[in-house]
Amino acid sequence: MELSVHRLRMLRELRRRGTVTAAAAALHYTASAVSQQLAQLERDVGAKLFERLGRRVQLTELGVLLSEHAEEILGAVERATLALEEAQQTRSVRLTAGVWASVASGLLPTALASLAEEHPGIEVRTRELAPEETADAVRDGSLDFSFVLDYTDAPTPWDTGLERVAVAVERLYAAMPAATAPASSVSLSDLADQPWILASPRSHFGRAVRVACQRAGFQPVINHEVEEQATAMAMVSAGLGITLVSDLGLTLRPAGVDIVTLATPVMRTVSVAYRRTARRRPALRLVIDAVRAAAAELGLGASATVPG
Repeated sequence: MELSVHRLRMLRELRRRGTVTAAAAALHYTASAVSQQLAQLERDVGAKLFERLGRRVQLTELGVLLSEHAEEILGAVERATLALEEAQQTRSVRLTAGVWASVASGLLPTALASLAEEHPGIEVRTRELAPEETADAVRDGSLDFSFVLDYTDAPTPWDTGLERVAVAVERLYAAMPAATAPASSVSLSDLADQPWILASPRSHFGRAVRVACQRAGFQPVINHEVEEQATAMAMVSAGLGITLVSDLGLTLRPAGVDIVTLATPVMRTVSVAYRRTARRRPALRLVIDAVRAAAAELGLGASATVPG
């Protein structure tokens, strides 16, 4: 019997998520592709691993047993990868990172350029996801690490199976149509009567801004609900309302948008998240160092250190 690590990862996700569709979404495959691979796993094993209950798929006793061993096998694969990296003096390795637009445009170019110059054996590939999705993708093993957010006004729950290292601290600013700002600095309460362009409350950003506005004594009137800062600022440029934008998001600012400092700062921390079992990976530590150095160059440095 030969067991595919790839198929065992799908089995593990099916047990965690409960449906093929959810497992496929977590692994960034189609449900059809996951179903085909799981069917092949049954053929590889030569025993029934699943049974259908309506639209759901339930693991049989043998399926549960194999999924438990899958956790051990996948953990062993990760430990073997770490051991190989530690043994290689060249540190030649490829890592996949979860990013979003402002990190990809404002932080990574400098970090990856420096990394390529100092450690050419390390290759970082990126996958753009919503900030709310990146930590799950790391936990599931489809990413080696990801960037995650935490807001002072709306801290996010944390997965104890992951570790994170702060790499940057950003301030949020008011983004307003050109020549409409009442002053060079405003309080959030000064913006209470403005039409807002804001991400949905399902997002960390949208939730944090709503909480900050509530603490300032008002509920923002949201005329346009969009998820990306670049899209929101394009609408601000067209005179459709105001929004908040982060330091890294300023790299995406179009013409026709004025940036105004908030009198009472709204802050957020950008961190790198990774699985606890990966904390000793030399390549990961070097990537984190490069990202933190790039943030420091932008004046966004965080004081955290990489755990040893």
